[in-house]
Amino acid sequence: MEVTLDKQYPVAAGIDAAWTVLSNINELATCMPGASITEQVDEKNYKGAVRVKVGPAVAAFSGTIEVLELDVASRTLKMIGKGADKGGSSASMELTANLLPAEDGQCALKGHAQVIVNGKFAQFGGRMMTSVSDMILAQFAEVFSQKAQALQGAAAPVAEGAAPAAAVAAPVVAKEFNALGFMWSMIRNWVSSLFGKK
Repeated sequence: MEVTLDKQYPVAAGIDAAWTVLSNINELATCMPGASITEQVDEKNYKGAVRVKVGPAVAAFSGTIEVLELDVASRTLKMIGKGADKGGSSASMELTANLLPAEDGQCALKGHAQVIVNGKFAQFGGRMMTSVSDMILAQFAEVFSQKAQALQGAAAPVAEGAAPAAAVAAPVVAKEFNALGFMWSMIRNWVSSLFGKK
């Protein structure tokens, strides 16, 4: 099953700070819920893992990431990720992400992704996969924005007597994605919609 995603999210930081996060694959991975880089093979290839919690069970995918393009002039990242779990499910994603200038010295993160899912996760169907992807990407964008904002704050001049931002800011990392919590939220919203409530 194939899903196409086109999204744009505001980033509460300037384009240079955001590019520092986008161009650092190790840092970028920590924006994705449950994701981590386990090994950097070379300049363009990485090994990683993604954990998705479903109630007490945890689905664990391991796979590879290849950076196809990292263009500082256009602030564009192109990459492809492939992964599989022990149960025979697999997924691949070809992603193009770039940064666009926005008002007030901030920027926007724009992304286009082609996601292909095989195995038991493909049984959820395109609509469910799109909903799950929307929720994961929204959390990704929020953490990305926080990281860029913290980086920009750390680079800003420090007032006399004030603590540097880097010394007081805690590392920003995405929380593990809980699919059961998401499913319950969808069911609750569906029931609410039947009775005309939000």
